[in-house]
Amino acid sequence: MIRKFILFTSIVLFIVLFTPAVTAEMSADFNTSAIEDRAVEGTITPHLSETFDFGDNFYTTYGTPDLKASIMGNNELSTGDTVDLTINLANKGKIEGFKIEKEADDKLDAKLQTTEKGYETERTTAIGITTTLISPYSFIDVKSGSQESGTLRSGEETKTPPKFVIDIADGAPSGTYSLILNTVYGYQENVQVSGDELTADGKIKDLEIGIWYKAKSQNHTVPVVIKEEADFQVVDVESNLRGGGEGLLKVTYKNTGNLPARDATARISTYTPFSTTDDQAFIGTIEPGETSKAVFSLNVDSGATPKMYSINSEIRYDDVDNERQLSDTIKVSVQTLPTITLGDRISGNIWVLYLLIPLIIVVGGFIGYRKFIKNKKTE
Repeated sequence: MIRKFILFTSIVLFIVLFTPAVTAEMSADFNTSAIEDRAVEGTITPHLSETFDFGDNFYTTYGTPDLKASIMGNNELSTGDTVDLTINLANKGKIEGFKIEKEADDKLDAKLQTTEKGYETERTTAIGITTTLISPYSFIDVKSGSQESGTLRSGEETKTPPKFVIDIADGAPSGTYSLILNTVYGYQENVQVSGDELTADGKIKDLEIGIWYKAKSQNHTVPVVIKEEADFQVVDVESNLRGGGEGLLKVTYKNTGNLPARDATARISTYTPFSTTDDQAFIGTIEPGETSKAVFSLNVDSGATPKMYSINSEIRYDDVDNERQLSDTIKVSVQTLPTITLGDRISGNIWVLYLLIPLIIVVGGFIGYRKFIKNKKTE
């Protein structure tokens, strides 16, 4: 009795501190043929009836869940991308064997032994899976936190694959990189059954099932590929754009990728308050790390508010295989200046006044002198 009390106390303490213990109390009508097809349900409690014997463990089962992870869809990424990475989980766990711990002594034990073995087959189910994606690389940034991925029985794949948002830095080196997906879940470690007696129809009276769970963690390698390609970034913008006028927009692009862009042409998309008939500029071949300047002529509406605007641009180019490619949209920040007023024009050309005033005086004096001479002759 003392040994059983100590064993009971130790198990209860372990359950409370480390794992959730689920005790499913079944009626005498429990159908043992449905064991493998049912989900284990019950209430969390360390208390069992006095008839439950912790020493009655018929089987030790070997085998645990074994999750496999793989990327769904294309794993090829580009520098500067922000993408949703969807990961499929599959449970490949299997029962590796049973060890008989206690032989059945009578018909009740035989029925209990069969019942326990049926429950032991649930050992390979991964319960309450939590996934976390980890990047060991500074140029690959995982923006998403941990994801809940449900429960997977052996042979199943997740119906709600976890998704993680990742950023690939501009200028990230090409190559294959292994991200780490950590999965944490619970699984059924042990099952013990107890019952009072067999009924006349062969069912177990007051059947009780004790189930203990254990946590498991797995790390999975998830490879992603950063493609070799040209990529572009705006590194400088010059403009002299004013409301109601026409001016030049000069944009310097840098190839931040790892392959050259040949016969490149930059194109801008304008919207109010801008308009242009010159929306394309040839910028030639740009090697990795090099820059090239595109010049566009823009008209600005007279009512344009002086502020910073964002214009979309893109670059069309030939890759190393002489195939025509189109870059992602590249934002260009453009500052417009206030509309030039008459006063601005005068103040900006004050030197003209300094020339005109003496000229007006001279011309006016000359005209006055001629009138004076003319009047003298008519007297």
